[in-house]
Amino acid sequence: MPFPIIDLFAGPGGLAEGFSSLLDADKERVFKIKLSIEKDYHAHQTLTLRSFVRQFPFGGLPDEYYEFLKGKIEIAELYQNFPEEFREASNEAWLATLGETAEPQVDQRIAELVGNEAHWVLIGGPPCQAYSNAGRSRVGGIYKDDPRVYLYKEYLRIIARHHPAVFVMENVEGLLSAKLDGEKIFGWILRDLCDPASVFGEHNSPGYRIYSLVTDNIKNDADYLIKAEDYGIPQRRHRVILLGVREDVVTPPGILNFAEEVKLKSVIDKLPKIRSGMNRTFTHSTLVPDLKKGGFKKKRFYTKAEDSPENWAELTSKIRTEISQKLDLDADVNPKNVPSSIGCLYHNYTKILINKKHPLASWYTDAKIKGVIQHESRSHLTQDLKRYLFAALFSVKFNRFPKLRDYKLFDEELLPDHDSAESGNFTDRFRVQMPDTPATTITSHISKDGHYFIHYDHIQCRSLTVREAARIQTFPDNYWFCGARTDQFHQVGNAVPPFLAYKIAEIVYQLLSTEVVRNNNQV
Repeated sequence: MPFPIIDLFAGPGGLAEGFSSLLDADKERVFKIKLSIEKDYHAHQTLTLRSFVRQFPFGGLPDEYYEFLKGKIEIAELYQNFPEEFREASNEAWLATLGETAEPQVDQRIAELVGNEAHWVLIGGPPCQAYSNAGRSRVGGIYKDDPRVYLYKEYLRIIARHHPAVFVMENVEGLLSAKLDGEKIFGWILRDLCDPASVFGEHNSPGYRIYSLVTDNIKNDADYLIKAEDYGIPQRRHRVILLGVREDVVTPPGILNFAEEVKLKSVIDKLPKIRSGMNRTFTHSTLVPDLKKGGFKKKRFYTKAEDSPENWAELTSKIRTEISQKLDLDADVNPKNVPSSIGCLYHNYTKILINKKHPLASWYTDAKIKGVIQHESRSHLTQDLKRYLFAALFSVKFNRFPKLRDYKLFDEELLPDHDSAESGNFTDRFRVQMPDTPATTITSHISKDGHYFIHYDHIQCRSLTVREAARIQTFPDNYWFCGARTDQFHQVGNAVPPFLAYKIAEIVYQLLSTEVVRNNNQV
């Protein structure tokens, strides 16, 4: 029987995807997601759909699922065709808010689903905005009256009440340096996780040993940090991931094995080439009274930019020629065949999407899709198109992305009309992703704009698409994200890379299966 899993703060299901993708010799899943709890409506929709996918044998999705991906049937019709599988998925994915949903209701569902199974796993990442460096910078620090600081206790309470054999808890790198009243918050969390009964004594909880997944010789807090690029993820994503093991489980866990660095270009370069859209042109700004805060604020004025393949090609060709000449680029940077499509939710595409020898080829691909999903570009200001082209061409010339000072030195008009443009705080506001290294961290900020995630290919002159961001996060190509594009980006940015979760699942499975054999031998 597969080991049961409860997934808290599940997001779109990155951790669950990794764990549920681990198969035994008979191609059967060794973990079973029993419950995924998520408060965001659109992420919950995504969880429900992916749970629906898991109701079918691995690699045995019905034709109707691909009809849905191609836009030929709606999701409601898909579910209607498979009512039993949809019912199971609806029971697994729960739209609820830990800390607000009644605790007895949460406990009852977990108890019913786990039953008397001693060897089950708790996974999840409590919300991290209070600990993240960006979040702390935004509000000026960490405050004791911020309820987000204590959300980890919702995770801790489940441990104390239900006693999983193993838990996997993920959070941001900023947790290691976060302090409140001079005390490191990470120290609190470690102490509490080791001894849940010290916080929730009424539940008679056992103790836990907290392991690192990257070393078996922990010397300092940084040993709990996983640098995803060291383990075959095409992204420089650094996250704290804790492996907790119940005190009666004596089998020691293994650690992650290093893997060859995966370059960004190797995972997105073969996707269909598409162009950006263009919507507006900035003309000028003026100061107007700020009726809410007092003083004055900027009001910006725009004119509409007529978007068409011809207009886009003419504009970008003109800008590209100007920039390349000024940068003294020798190569022909104005090819005749530029992309005319801005992409779409389903792109019928029969070419190879990734090199067959790539270490992630079998992980990503699903031949039954016969195309690419959720690969469409944003529309941008015409001035942003110039910034994107400059960033991409600059990187060709100097093999690095330009900082804002480089924009100013090249042409002051490239600086955005923002008060912070020359503050020194956002030097990488427009950042091209370098092709021959792992990408920078895909964050939820990608839902707001694409300025940190400019495609290295100047011919396409755009920011990354949802599918490209999903590939960088190692979501399989048949993974559909629900909601509007902004919601999709938000989900992708907040997730744990599924392939990293898969590697963690291998460690947990080895531990639990060894422990089960040991217990059976004792009996």
